[in-house]
Amino acid sequence: MSEGSWLGRLRAGLSRTSSRLAEDIGGVFTGQKIDAATLDELEDVLIMADLGIATAARLRTELEGKRVDSEADAEDVRRVLAEAISKILEPVARPISDLVTPDSLQVILIAGVNGTGKTTTIGKLAARFKESGNSVMLAAADTFRAAAIDQIKIWGERVGVPVVAGEQNGDPAALAYDAMQQARASNVDVLLIDTAGRLHNKTDLMAELKKIVRVIQKVDPDAPHEVLLVLDATTGQNAHAQVETFRDLVNVSGLIVTKLDGTARGGVIVGLADHFALPIYAVGVGEGVDDLRPFEALPFANGLLGLGNPE
Repeated sequence: MSEGSWLGRLRAGLSRTSSRLAEDIGGVFTGQKIDAATLDELEDVLIMADLGIATAARLRTELEGKRVDSEADAEDVRRVLAEAISKILEPVARPISDLVTPDSLQVILIAGVNGTGKTTTIGKLAARFKESGNSVMLAAADTFRAAAIDQIKIWGERVGVPVVAGEQNGDPAALAYDAMQQARASNVDVLLIDTAGRLHNKTDLMAELKKIVRVIQKVDPDAPHEVLLVLDATTGQNAHAQVETFRDLVNVSGLIVTKLDGTARGGVIVGLADHFALPIYAVGVGEGVDDLRPFEALPFANGLLGLGNPE
């Protein structure tokens, strides 16, 4: 997929958010003087777009500090907001290539609530790493769900990478250990380990994740080198609760946000960046292999506000 095609998909994926924001901002800025009451209305609009209370307040202050001309129209305001949002996002936007270390096995633990697109994301990451010339192996350590094991196997066949899998209800830590041994023996560059995400039994999940980490550290004391949390954008502000929960369970080092094509809640990414400052490596706007792309601040901010990107 070309860069232009991807940006088009991103804008299309964010269209439900950007359309609502453009309409609501247009309703606030209709030629009247920009005063405290107008800015209060804008803050409400941003909160309703799932940017969160603290981030909306920050952007309100940013707009106030810009001393936007009192004759400014809605598009002028959207451009100022896009610039301010881009500044929030730039420190956390990281290329996917940062996840790979040359000449060393990189073990990446993938976490997330069931249903976020976690297993599909693993397959897409595997494809991107392989396209970049890295050898990849997958480990189906979400042994609680037979569907997750089958899905990992399908993705392995689809992108042409080996999969270490066992039986349903097997010991996920033992499987992760076997995968570590096989990855080392095969001189693999990247090992992606799927994990369970059944938060309704948090105590068991915590014990399971900690055991996985403890066991793979018998092979490599520095593993896992990354713990990526996959979030579903359609959950809106609940994504914040998921980050906090998984940070308590395991040391989350970065985020991937999926399903931007099916939500009017794309603004949640801005709030996540502002509140947690965790690296965001990729966003997903569809089911295809090429629909997971590196997260970039300015294109995302412009897409969120329904603006085109400068040539």
